[in-house]
Amino acid sequence: MGFSMQPYGIQSMLKEGHKHLSGLDEAVLKNIDACKQLSTITRTSLGPEGMNKMVINHLDKLFVTNDAATIVNELEVQHPAAKILVLAGKAQQEEIGDGANLTISFAGELLQNAEELIRMGLHPSEIISGYTKSISKAIEVLGELVEKGSETMDVRNKEQVVTRMKAAVASKQHGQEDILCSLIADACIQVCPKNPANFDVDNVRVSKLVGGGLHNCTIVRGMVLKGDAVGSIKRMEKAKVAVFASGVDSSATETKGTVLIHSAEQLENYSKTEEAKVEELIKAVADSGAKVIVSGGAVGEMALHFCERYKLMVLKISSKFELRRFCRTTGTSALLKLSQPKPDDLGFVDSISVEEIGGSRVTVVRSEEGGNKIATVVLRGSTDSILDDLERAVDDGVNTYKAMCRDSRMVPGAAATEIELARRLKEFSFKETGLDQYAIAKFAESFEMVPRTLAENAGLNPMDIISKLYEKHASGNTKVGIDLGGGDSEDGVCKDVSTLNIWDLYVTKFFALKYAADAACTVLRVDQIIMAKPAGGPGRREQPAGMDED
Repeated sequence: MGFSMQPYGIQSMLKEGHKHLSGLDEAVLKNIDACKQLSTITRTSLGPEGMNKMVINHLDKLFVTNDAATIVNELEVQHPAAKILVLAGKAQQEEIGDGANLTISFAGELLQNAEELIRMGLHPSEIISGYTKSISKAIEVLGELVEKGSETMDVRNKEQVVTRMKAAVASKQHGQEDILCSLIADACIQVCPKNPANFDVDNVRVSKLVGGGLHNCTIVRGMVLKGDAVGSIKRMEKAKVAVFASGVDSSATETKGTVLIHSAEQLENYSKTEEAKVEELIKAVADSGAKVIVSGGAVGEMALHFCERYKLMVLKISSKFELRRFCRTTGTSALLKLSQPKPDDLGFVDSISVEEIGGSRVTVVRSEEGGNKIATVVLRGSTDSILDDLERAVDDGVNTYKAMCRDSRMVPGAAATEIELARRLKEFSFKETGLDQYAIAKFAESFEMVPRTLAENAGLNPMDIISKLYEKHASGNTKVGIDLGGGDSEDGVCKDVSTLNIWDLYVTKFFALKYAADAACTVLRVDQIIMAKPAGGPGRREQPAGMDED
């Protein structure tokens, strides 16, 4: 049969096997649909009562978390439009470290409302211009909602830090935020440099040890290394430290050599010279005043023997990042080969000891005086997934601390800000005359997603609560939000958040709304999708589970 259809139109222009979607129905609404699906996944995890997701990635690793950034990272999102939302969430995570969920859910809500407008017959460009006007107005209103007197703060005052950090931590670990916040605040304040703007998130480490419970969590000024000391000396106080990056061992020569040995004495002397050489090196280190040797590689048997003889404690840190942090904690410079260290290459620790926490042995390196270099939060919990989730809560707390060091302004939390923004933007839309007024009204409506979701996740009646909140805000009290904890007073769950002490950082909200609006507008601007045929070769997914990608 020589009866094959000749390709026509766009088909004839592009290579075979490509896909081409255009027009409102195929491209725009399909894109919006994909983004809605993604935001439906993250939305139920919003807020303190948010549900957890169980995600199993392609390497069979299990994640149980309600942290949106982790969820979208582990979901392999294929759809190009939904990827834009994922990128917006990642940008928020990089910039602030908290609020990724708000970004993705809010962008999804904006797109859902845009879909209704498109079905009503509005053109996407009118929606975009309305959304752009709305976001600039929303940011202007957000600036007016900032709590008076919160522009200045003392980043070393624990109470002020905890006030600002509580909301971020509570959304990950509801009910345990008080214990966690005071731990995180202590750790952050310890490592805060003279100029708080230079605070480095990497200086607060987390060490996860299975066993015990939240109340066993502690803070160590210094580092906690998993693993035991190599030799038999397990404890040193006020000691100097030498760090060798390549390992402590007698090194073989570069070239191969053949040694002819004629008699027994020669054989004996041959092995003696090696011993003497190693002993000389170790003695040189001991003479320099160092009491602790840290090696980045293997520790040879013979070298270890002489270390024991000279009463040196030996640690092995195989990860080079850990080794760098260790150098930062103790103020040591790492030496490349085993040789006598100069006095200024040596670092100092207050105490270094092997302790048993739970069932695992860890080496605790404390350096109290050596400036505020590094603090470690030791987390205890019953299972690995609980520990991972606690670690994410700590990360969020530390990132929030970094954000408040840069900008300490705060706005009312618990959806009070969102309802106020919705109310003010609704009024703003009545003043507009063009077709964008519909888009602005929808933008305002999208803010209701936050109180609605918070209420739904907590099992309350959302319609009831939103109308009550509007009523309170219209009467001039702009700080009324949802109190998920108590529904016993006559106000029900709508309370003034300044009495409950629930505050969100201004920068978190600012960037979340900005990124969400940008992502929504980017998706709406697309009117055609042209996908080439994926590059050849068999599918990559047929590998056995647990294999790496390469």
